[in-house]
Amino acid sequence: MALPERKEVEEELLDPTAVQQAYRRERLRRRAREQRARERQLAGLRFWLAVTAVIGTSIGLAIVIWHEIHRLFGL
Repeated sequence: MALPERKEVEEELLDPTAVQQAYRRERLRRRAREQRARERQLAGLRFWLAVTAVIGTSIGLAIVIWHEIHRLFGL
């Protein structure tokens, strides 16, 4: 049994702007992915800066308290 002749349906169904839309969609997805990576990196930097500030403040406060104890009680 012979197969029916294939029609060139693909060319008729292809939207002329589909390629540009696909490129645009991929560019937007890439930009969003890069922006999320950049935001994640900046969030990590902010976290470590905050941790460093808290630790530094704690150490400074401990030193001030230690000096006050020595001054008041003469240890």
